[in-house]
Amino acid sequence: MPLPQRPHRPTRSRAWRLACAGVLLGLLAACGSSHDARQPGQMQITLLGLNDFHGNLEPPGLNINAAAAGEAPRPVPAGGAATLATLVARLKAEHPNTAVVAAGDLIGASPLVSSQFLDEPTIEALNLVGLDFASTGNHEYDQGWQELTRMQEGGCERYTSKVPCRLGHRFEGARFRYLAANTRRDDGSTLFTPTAVKFFEHGGARIGVGFIGLTLKETPRMVRPSGVQGLAFTDEADAANAQIPALRAQGADVIVALIHQGGESRAALQDTSCKGLTGDILPIVQRLSSAVDVVISGHTHQAYLCDYTRIDPARPLLLTSAGLYGTLLTEIDLTVDTASGRVITHAARQHIVHAGADGDAPDPAVQALIERYAAAAPLASAPAGRLAASASRALLPNGESVLGRIVADALLTATRAPEAGGAQIAFMNSGGVRADLVPGAGSQVSYGQVYAVQPFGNTLMTLTLSGAQLQALLEQQWNSGSNTLDHPRILQVSSGFSYVWNRAAPAGQRASDLRLDGQPIVAERDYRIGVQSYLGTGGDNFSVFTQGRDVVGGGLDVDALADWLRLESASAPMALPLQARITVR
Repeated sequence: MPLPQRPHRPTRSRAWRLACAGVLLGLLAACGSSHDARQPGQMQITLLGLNDFHGNLEPPGLNINAAAAGEAPRPVPAGGAATLATLVARLKAEHPNTAVVAAGDLIGASPLVSSQFLDEPTIEALNLVGLDFASTGNHEYDQGWQELTRMQEGGCERYTSKVPCRLGHRFEGARFRYLAANTRRDDGSTLFTPTAVKFFEHGGARIGVGFIGLTLKETPRMVRPSGVQGLAFTDEADAANAQIPALRAQGADVIVALIHQGGESRAALQDTSCKGLTGDILPIVQRLSSAVDVVISGHTHQAYLCDYTRIDPARPLLLTSAGLYGTLLTEIDLTVDTASGRVITHAARQHIVHAGADGDAPDPAVQALIERYAAAAPLASAPAGRLAASASRALLPNGESVLGRIVADALLTATRAPEAGGAQIAFMNSGGVRADLVPGAGSQVSYGQVYAVQPFGNTLMTLTLSGAQLQALLEQQWNSGSNTLDHPRILQVSSGFSYVWNRAAPAGQRASDLRLDGQPIVAERDYRIGVQSYLGTGGDNFSVFTQGRDVVGGGLDVDALADWLRLESASAPMALPLQARITVR
């Protein structure tokens, strides 16, 4: 439907555009061909967007409800890079004026088949998919910015404990461009190019689409400090607005922000009404220049399509997110007036990435790439214990999850022995539990499944905190950095430790009745705490952990979880820990 008119900007003449095109051609990030517009004087441009892929080359075992509004639920298995490639190719054939873009977290927190190879397979697969541009997400920095730079530029230089280029060929890097307008080095330069322009032409008309890459400014609070040392993450809206004049000068008519920040919505899959949309993305969008036509977002792993005029009629833009793990692909269709360069209509829909008789056949080249890496990772199929039922990472009303309890118990077991540090209590951040554990035949779970739960390669730590520090630590769940009462981060706790939390209590008093094995925690007494290295170095804003004393290191967290599952299921499948450890009043 027609959109509200935007503030007038000078119309460029066709001759002026063609002249600028000749000067700027060598500077363009990409070029595109075009197809005939719906009407004379109009051009149709399509954006295909994804986000939070997290190296899910193989289908992640998730279902998407394909039912229309009012229909009975119709779950459809979704995901897989090979199927995604076929879907992208089909949509590009239908809409030749297409750019394929992403809003961050393409890598990091990845399953074993990608993570074991430093996510090189995911970059190679996305090259084959035909990705054009991507913003960085917080997980792009999991292995440090130097390793992220290698992902872009290629090569086999080693920046981590893992060995790059393990299959014997030189890693060529990403053919697509990472964009980073609000990620700056000490000298003021951006880590990657902040923007890019892609041009489309037809019948003498030329339309430029400018892309701005942004990640959430809270990134330093979400990754290891060493991974972003020397970088600053500035305000997202300010950074985006500052780039618009330069994009206009390069010939960009349409402006698209690719931002790794997002929200949540209660709307159905194809509903563009913005129903119930909330989250950190909204104040950012509200501060963006009215020149921005589309915001492709991510981070929250939620799917939504929002015609933002439903929220603010003065901002005729589309705000979208494609969920998680490559299960969805967002199609955004823009009709552009070729004389003024303005978007006059827009529309969006979600495509389920679905293989099978009623879906898309996997792309042979991408499938062959995945199988080559999977064959080089035989550990993925090794058994790692048995579970009596599926263990979910979904958070319960008290902030715990069943799988979070299992992971915390595994940490405690691995750090409890005197030589391992003598832990009495263990904590796990809920965001570090990345996948459900779903047993297969014979109640078996594989090492690959366990790795998907804890894919970061964190090591174990045991440290000493006083009872008073434990109290302060728990209070940081609601009052530290981006941890707030409205958006708390509730730590997963091990068996034997319990407490009560009260949202209505004053700050500093929300956690109470802390107990270990039924006995009250004493403020002056010392306690040994088991964690993984992400938390132990202050991750997720839990800075109290950095005050820990007498630190003892340990092995990998993923091995601790696999060992715990094997131990607990030696005689029978492990029963799920269903008893609450945290009480909410």
